[in-house]
Amino acid sequence: EIMQAFWDVEVVQAKAIQHLTSFVRDESALPYLLTFTELITFAMKTHADSLKLQVDGCSLLLEILSQALEQDVVMALDENVISSLLDTVRKHSENEELLSLICTLLMMISASEVVAENLRKVGVIPDLLSILRNFLPNEKICLSCCGVLWSLAVSENNVALLKSAVPVTSAVLQEHLQNGTVTESACSALWALSLQGCLTEHEYEPTTALLLDALRVNPERPVLVKNACLALASLLRLSEVSALRLVTDSKGSGINLIKDAYRLHFDDPEVVGSICMLINEMVQYDDVVLDMLSQKMEELLFEIKSRF
Repeated sequence: EIMQAFWDVEVVQAKAIQHLTSFVRDESALPYLLTFTELITFAMKTHADSLKLQVDGCSLLLEILSQALEQDVVMALDENVISSLLDTVRKHSENEELLSLICTLLMMISASEVVAENLRKVGVIPDLLSILRNFLPNEKICLSCCGVLWSLAVSENNVALLKSAVPVTSAVLQEHLQNGTVTESACSALWALSLQGCLTEHEYEPTTALLLDALRVNPERPVLVKNACLALASLLRLSEVSALRLVTDSKGSGINLIKDAYRLHFDDPEVVGSICMLINEMVQYDDVVLDMLSQKMEELLFEIKSRF
């Protein structure tokens, strides 16, 4: 009631958010806190110039959402709430701390189809790409933005818009190859973008090389291996150039990477399934088949067949 009665008084809204924050560690308070999400975002929108209120409000929303996820409570933010968060992003586009919080929040909620649709409606993708370009070294921001892109790209109809995401996502992968978590997220986004047919012909080969690097540097991560193999399969389906790069990469043949990935994850059906999908695309090209035979790839296939 106080937040509604004094909606235009910044100090009252700030105190209310601080008061609500004191309840976030109390699990029984979650149903009560969930009723405040719209009031919190309305306070942020009303007092958009107050950076502290934006940071405190977004931190509180993150805490509420984290509690909801832990307790398996669905928290679908409506279009007005999403729009308010996007207004904050645009108003404070240079503030790295606040953008990191909001991007983390967007990643956590974007798995919901309803929220993903609301994010598409308010046109969040250009903002995500701008944030990535401006804060490419920031691992947390890159992780979150690629996660949101992956959720949105699957059902986005504007292919022209998604095409602009390819070089930015590739830059994230190049920048953070040593960080398995970020690389995993970027590979997921590239897989979704490749499925949508967003890559241009001149992007096939360098993207293939990047995905091979991701496998080479992070072979122990099952989700990364699965998504990188699926992205590679999608590229090979589109282009023989990608297939030839896979077997002639200057850093080592992709066939050896596939064998190594299988040896590490032979007991994971999802990873092995993605490897099989990639192999299925490889055998469409005669020159690649010759390389596969020379490296006794049929032995791997026999083993997979007997195991599964």
